[in-house]
Parts: sequence; structure tokens; C-alpha cells
Amino acid sequence: MIDEISPFKALDFIRDNAPAYSQAKADVVYVTEYRKSLKAILMSQSTAKTQSEKEAEAYAHEDYLCHLHAIRDAVSEAERLRWLMVAAEAKIEVWRSLESSARTEGRAVA
Repeated sequence: MIDEISPFKALDFIRDNAPAYSQAKADVVYVTEYRKSLKAILMSQSTAKTQSEKEAEAYAHEDYLCHLHAIRDAVSEAERLRWLMVAAEAKIEVWRSLESSARTEGRAVA
């Protein structure tokens, strides 16, 4: 069982995927913040008379709806990478626990 879990592969995975994870997190922040700017741009382009009508137009605009899909995709990728990182960390903890148990068993037998 211990031979099947490689903490070094898990550590390599974390190291190799850290840049992708940090970029995914940055993308989530960017698209979330840009949503506010996009709403303001769309409201300023609106010919509606009241602010609430302008806001409703902005929220219903094709560009805004498209941007919501981009937010969904960015969050999905960041979460996918985060959970892969959590799984790699869990493998390291399992390996550590198995190693500790094996050392304890070795002392009990001797």
C-alpha cells in the first residue's frame, strides 16, 4: 500500500500546477471585478430613461450574459485545480500516516 502512494509525485504535482492554479484564481478575481465595469459600460450605453431601466437592460444584455458564462468557467477551473491540490496534499498525509504506522509496527515486533 505504501509503495502505491508516492509523496514525491504528489509534491511534483503541486509544484507543477501551482502556476496554473494561481492564474485560475487571478482569472476569477478579474472576471468578477470586470463584471462591475461591464455593467457600468452597458448602463452608460443604454438609452433608457431611468437608472433601474438601464440596470435591467445591462443585466439582460448579451455581453453581460456571456460574461457570466466566463465567470462560471473561471470559477470551475479554479475549483478543479484547488481540489486536485487538496487531493495531492491528502495523499502526502496518507503516506505520512502509513509510514508512521509501519515504523510503530517495526518497533513492536523487535
